[in-house]
Formats: sequence, C-alpha cells, structure tokens
Amino acid sequence: MTRLLATSLALANSVLAYTWPSPQLDRLESLRWDQDGYNSFEAASFVKPCDRYTLSERDKGTAGLRTNAGDWIRTAYHDMAPHDKTAGTGGLDASIRFWEEQARPENPGNHWNNSILFIGGALDRHFSLADGIALLAVLATENCGGPEIDFRGGRVDATEPNNAGVPEPDQDIESFVESFDRQGFTKEEMIALVACGHAIGSVQSKVFPDVVAESPNGTEYDSGVGFDSTMATFDNAVAVEYVDGTTQNPLVVGLNATKNSDLRVFQSDGNKTITALAEDADLFATTCASLMARMIDTVPKGVELTEVIRPLPVKPYQLKLTYLKNGTVKLSGEVRLFDSTENDKRTVELVWTDATCADDEAECEEHRVSLAHTSSMVSSAQALRYTNLWYGHPTFLATIDPTKGFREFHFEVDEGDGEVRKLDQDGAGFVLPTDAVMLSETMCGNTLAVAVCDDASITRVFIEADNIRGDISQAPARVIELERSGDADANGFVLWTTTIEETVPSYGFGIVAEINGERVELPQDNRSTFC
Repeated sequence: MTRLLATSLALANSVLAYTWPSPQLDRLESLRWDQDGYNSFEAASFVKPCDRYTLSERDKGTAGLRTNAGDWIRTAYHDMAPHDKTAGTGGLDASIRFWEEQARPENPGNHWNNSILFIGGALDRHFSLADGIALLAVLATENCGGPEIDFRGGRVDATEPNNAGVPEPDQDIESFVESFDRQGFTKEEMIALVACGHAIGSVQSKVFPDVVAESPNGTEYDSGVGFDSTMATFDNAVAVEYVDGTTQNPLVVGLNATKNSDLRVFQSDGNKTITALAEDADLFATTCASLMARMIDTVPKGVELTEVIRPLPVKPYQLKLTYLKNGTVKLSGEVRLFDSTENDKRTVELVWTDATCADDEAECEEHRVSLAHTSSMVSSAQALRYTNLWYGHPTFLATIDPTKGFREFHFEVDEGDGEVRKLDQDGAGFVLPTDAVMLSETMCGNTLAVAVCDDASITRVFIEADNIRGDISQAPARVIELERSGDADANGFVLWTTTIEETVPSYGFGIVAEINGERVELPQDNRSTFC
C-alpha cells in the first residue's frame, strides 16, 4: 500500500498568501480573520460596542468612558516604545507584563493587565502574548471604524523587562523627537502616530489627576475626558478638532500645561502634518494603517516575523483523521468560505480520492460527502465588513477505509444554479501532509496514543504541547516522545504511545512525525480525550 507522505506531492505556487496546510499560519489566520462568532476566539466581541470597557456590557457610558479599544492600542505602543533601533533591543515583545515595567512612572494605570486579560486564553505554541498584544491593537482599530492593518505573527515573548523608553507627557519636545527616533520614527511620523494612537480613548483622572478633574461620582472608567468628541470611533476627529480650535483633548488643553504633550507634538512642525491629517480623512486612515503596522512590527533583533496574514478564500479547519477502536478511520472537520453571503440553495461537498490511487492512473475513484451548514455557523471580521460561512461537522463527516487512505481533496460548491465551482487552492489542491499518522481513539486518561501506518518510513512520532508560563507568556513547546507499542493490526497500523503524569491535557497539542527524514506536523489542534 502506498501512503501519501509530506514530500510526495509538490504543491504549485498560487496567488494565495500561503498554501494550506501550515499549522502556524493557519492558527494566525484564524485569529486574524475570524474575529467574532463561530470558531472564533471572540476577542472582538469586547469592542462591541466600541465604548465597552472590561468584560461586562454594563461597563460603558458617555464621553470620558474608559474603553477596551483605547487600552488595547495604548498597551501595544507602550510595549513597543522601549525599542532601540541601533542596539536592536526592545520592541513589541510582551515585556509590559513585568511588574518592573508597569511600576515605572512612564506606565501609569492598569491598561496592560486589562488588555492581557482578553488574549491570555488564546496563547499556544503558534501564538505568543506579544502576537496577542499586536492583534488586539489591530482588532480595536478595525472594529471601531479604522483602516485595515497588516498583521504578522512570530513575535517572541521577552523573558525579562526592557529598559525604560516610553515618552512621558511632561517631557519637552526634544525628548519626544529623540524617543521616537530611537524607536524608528521621524518627527512627522511621530506626529501622525500620536494622532492615530489618540483617535480612540480618553485620559482618566485616576491615572492623571493633575490633567483631568475627577467627576464627583466617578469611577475608574467614567471619570475622564476623551481625546476627541468621537472617542469610541477611529477617525480623524482628534486632528480636525485640534485644527479648528474645538478640541477637548486633555493633552492639548488639560489642567496642567506642562503635560500638554499632544500640543507640543502637533506644533513641532508648525502644525503642517496634523493639518494635512485633519483635511483628508482618507490620508489619515492610510497613514495610520501604515504607521500602526510598523509599530506592531517593531521587534527585537533576531525575531523573524511571518508574512502578512491574508485570509484564505477557502480554508479547511480541524480537518483530521482519527483511528477508531473498531479498525476504521473517521474523517471530521469543517471548511470556511471567506467573505460569503447566505444562500439557502447552496450545497458544499468535500470530494477526495484514495491514497492508494497511483499518480498515473487515468481514473481514480472519487468519494464525496455533503457538508452541513446552519445559521449559527457564521464568523465575522472588522465589525461585519467580512462575513464567513462554515460547512461541515467537527466530530464526523465520513468513514474512511484504512487500507485505502485519504489523499488529495477539494470542495465543490453549487449555488443552486446548476453550475458547480471546484475550489482547490487555484489548482494546487488540498492535501493532508500524511494519512499515515493520526490520532487514536485509544487516547485516554494519562495515555497519549497515535496510530501509525507500519509501512510508512516513520522513524519518530512525538507530541508538541502548548507551554504557557505562569505569567501568561509563551515558552517553547513541550516535546513528549512516543514509542511504538505492540504489533501492527490487520490494517497495518500500530500504536505509538506514552504515559504522562497528568491526564490528557486540556491545552492544545500537535502531532508531529519524522517521515523519510522530514518533519511533518498534522494540521489540527488536539485538546480532547476519548474516555
């Protein structure tokens, strides 16, 4: 029996950002483009509406309200600000989580921990806390009326605090220019980035009591003044109101003139940059998109970021094989159609061929299964600018003959007009890295178990488990080696197992094998046990 291995099919290059599967990019793409709803982490729901603060929808109000969106953008900048472009130190690396940084005068308030609260549960071996802080700034901007911002992954969480480096509002303009230059921004870019960062949010009296007066009945989230009159919308009002003289920005017309830092920044080039941003909303949006992408891409020397994470038009999700106790193989999973509209006449089918079908065979038997969809199987991005529809089932789609396997697959979509579209990554096809390694239904309790085809050239099978530190940061994945256990069954499959001290973990883990000397990771996240 010939098994499909990772190197047996050369996938053609396509116009897509990347070719599925890629475990790291798949994970980042999901977080980036499934921001709310079905199969999403739902962080974006906490900026719905954009004047929302903390976890409760009750924690919202009128002008002066503290907002999650404002916290998320501020956290990203303060985490990045210690960057030294010459030394290559600092940058967006989640060092803001350290109490030593939070205790500095340059980082007043508890915005940092409030932001980490929303992303900590999403961390895994492919998604660091630093990636999460960057993504929150993107979500806050895009879901509150702002422009689309390029997002990359691959940031590495710092293991110790960075040097100080966030400019403070009582510093002179020369100090501001020097700080932003150290970070990699010109004077004009400094002006624009400050305006972008203050397009949403407010200054709270609890954090800056000498800048904003406390309301008699105020709390930490409703005693403050917004940077502009549309403090829950990402727009250029912060620039417009400054230029036309109607601004309420407490860092321009605050109680303490020595802390009117926005005023000094905006005036530093004779108001040229801020006026241009006030006169052209499109210029403001494109400038903010560019500068905020650069801000979150500012990382320490040696950190290599991924490509910009673009949405896959057609994306398999958790498509996996499971070897059952009765000797059959279960296929399960779903597919997402990006930026789609509902059509009750639409049918979606998954079509595949056997792994034993030779490349030179004129005809290979096709198998197909219809994928279900309900009205609840919808995710979205950027406050419904994009709506994504899901088809399939997370626990069962079809039974696969283990002696024939599962080879290349594609999807066929009929909108009810009789014309069938073949969705196959622009001709590249969809292919599991291997059907010779899969999760075993015997995984239970303290036992990790993977079923392996005994005639595939597999020399090593191991687990890569998520490894999150106590301070909610990403550590290198924990590697758990599996060993061959017993003889192959009638289908030619043998179990590779190990026993661990804890029960099968609730955190995610990946299944990895070395096949013909090459690393192969299955495109699935595993969190469950079968008993």
